[in-house]
Amino acid sequence: MEKNTTSQSMNNPKYNKLTKEEENIIIHKGTEPPFSGKYNDFSKKGVYTCKQCGAKLYSSNDKFNSSCGWPSFDDEIPGAIKKQTDADGRRTEILCAKCGAHLGHVFIGENLTPKNVRHCVNSLSMNFAPAIDAPKKEATAFFAGGCFWGVEYLFEKKGGVISAESGYMGGKTENPSYEDVCAKKTDHLEAVKVIYNPEKISYEDLTRYFFEIHDPTQFNGQGPDVGEQYLSAIFYNNDEEKKTAEKLIETLKQKGYKVITKLIPAEKFWPAEDYHQNYYKKKGGQPYCHFYQSRF
Repeated sequence: MEKNTTSQSMNNPKYNKLTKEEENIIIHKGTEPPFSGKYNDFSKKGVYTCKQCGAKLYSSNDKFNSSCGWPSFDDEIPGAIKKQTDADGRRTEILCAKCGAHLGHVFIGENLTPKNVRHCVNSLSMNFAPAIDAPKKEATAFFAGGCFWGVEYLFEKKGGVISAESGYMGGKTENPSYEDVCAKKTDHLEAVKVIYNPEKISYEDLTRYFFEIHDPTQFNGQGPDVGEQYLSAIFYNNDEEKKTAEKLIETLKQKGYKVITKLIPAEKFWPAEDYHQNYYKKKGGQPYCHFYQSRF
């Protein structure tokens, strides 16, 4: 498409260059054919800006489908729009309040939305800036407390937890198998990787919950599952997590619990085989040696 600059753009170098079609709409107050604009059937989240000066005009939250053939909004960003009587003496023209670019017309009383307003805007008068998703709030913690089926199951039910995954941690073998771990050939513990939202649950509360869904005093395993791979441990990511775990262990000891939970620096986490993941969801039933018990 051939690029042309208008006399207004040339006199105002801060404005964007316009194509011939854009100039016809924005400067000479033309109208694009109905259902031809790229923002007519368009529902992405973001902000619509003036094609000429870049000022913010409309939020996607105020856009609606009016079936009129042009993008429709029932509200504008405060202070973004200027209204004046159209040259035909009947309609109300809408313009960019910053640069005066022609946008379209506004209509009232059609009862298309609760606000009862429709800004009928030419797509060629606007650009679109997509919304930038806020980064997800995630943190990761690692716990071992017996058979990972039960630990995973109960952590996934905890508020603030995004996901829980069964696996192996703390051993010497690369990519261990379940059979090798059970045969005590790798020194790994059955562990669970917990991804959580720290804005909804703190690491301390998560660790407190860990101590309440398994028996941290059993030295040889967990419930009927006896063996080195079933020992109680917290794999900490940093000194802060270690101090938090130490504080909770000390609290439990003061309450009379003989806690044997090991604190181990976090190492490589190896996900367990697929048939171990979400075991109780797949097979049904409840954990046979894990349940919630208040200890604090």
